[in-house]
Amino acid sequence: MRTKIHKTAIIHKDSQIDENVEIGPNTIIGSQVKIGKNVKIASNVLIDGKTTVGDGCKIFHSAVVGSEPQDLKYKGENTETVIGSGTIIREFVSVNRSTDFKNPTKIGNNCLLMAYVHCAHDCQLDDNVILANCVNLSGHIQIEKNVIIGGMTPIHQFVKIGCYAFVGGFSRVTQDVAPYLLGTGIPFKIVGLNSVGLKRNNFSKKKMKILKQMFKIFYLSDLNTSQAVSKIKNELEIIDEIKHFLDFVKASERGISK
Repeated sequence: MRTKIHKTAIIHKDSQIDENVEIGPNTIIGSQVKIGKNVKIASNVLIDGKTTVGDGCKIFHSAVVGSEPQDLKYKGENTETVIGSGTIIREFVSVNRSTDFKNPTKIGNNCLLMAYVHCAHDCQLDDNVILANCVNLSGHIQIEKNVIIGGMTPIHQFVKIGCYAFVGGFSRVTQDVAPYLLGTGIPFKIVGLNSVGLKRNNFSKKKMKILKQMFKIFYLSDLNTSQAVSKIKNELEIIDEIKHFLDFVKASERGISK
């Protein structure tokens, strides 16, 4: 299948465009951009900098991908943005490239960034992440796989959000959100296990039971963090999910949302 590029699009001669790509009117593709197979790019899109767009992505009207970071430390370095395969970037989304040569700004495979999402420099999103309309990610945020964040939610810089977590809309997140949990509000509070999300992702009844026990110990007891961790280690079967939860808590630098 052949690539279709609208006559008003501006495509730098040094960019790399794979087969069966569609590029709409007035879109601009920079010199270091690599576009994979079967990508559809709508009108008035800007893809700039050292940016790779994976196979099968869809980028909608007026999105900006790979632009310079909004960071005063940035001095024009040739840093990078990577968009995984099958990801959808909706209208007016902005994704800034990194300030760090070692780690590009990265959006994983099969993610969905809804309209007006902002993903700042050095963010790292794993696969299957959904960001609803107007989610704002500050710099250096890490989001693990299968996370959903509701609309109109700002996330503080350097925050980490664990896998299978759900953040409700109109929240404000300033501390790390541990895996498998559901939280919402201003101030942000953990309100339970993300049971619906876990069931949709085929977690077994056994795993669900153990995770519920973990939640009760960590969040509903009168124990402090170190005491709760010790009790979990002593009383629960350390399945992979419990190990990941404990490792996440141990590695937290901003503190865990309670």
